[in-house]
Amino acid sequence: MNATATTDAPQFRPAPVTTVDETAPVIVRVSTTVNAPLSRVWDLHTDIAGWARWNTNVERVDVTGPLAPGASFRWLTHGLDITSTLFQIVPGRRTVWGGPAHGIDGIHVWTFEEHDGVVTVHTEESWSGAVVQAQPEQLRQVLEQSLTDWLRQLKAEAENQ
Repeated sequence: MNATATTDAPQFRPAPVTTVDETAPVIVRVSTTVNAPLSRVWDLHTDIAGWARWNTNVERVDVTGPLAPGASFRWLTHGLDITSTLFQIVPGRRTVWGGPAHGIDGIHVWTFEEHDGVVTVHTEESWSGAVVQAQPEQLRQVLEQSLTDWLRQLKAEAENQ
């Protein structure tokens, strides 16, 4: 007997990541307003390869491929070599990326809204993992300072162009 095995079982696909991990021990949310057109702010944000030009905390970025869900980029920030995967891109509105790095599982969400020529940029990031559980308050402070610096530099770059 010659039989071919087939399966009709559904393939497991994880749900797309579109939000921070609300159960993570560290979650930081910060916002700023930028007096610049949304297109300029969005272009700075999504030119990942160009981050090191204006963000002093980013030492290097290597991007391969288009800006699309599933694409990855490798970057060096605060001495950490990180590979992040883009999970969601809503042009002009939202990006989500994340991944594991040095024992931390991070998810980073950015949103952009323009009203009367002013752009509100909101970023939130969650960190989980054993490293984070061991020192959540210290790492929350580190993350808050990093995100605050990032927004400050994004604002300055967008407003000075």
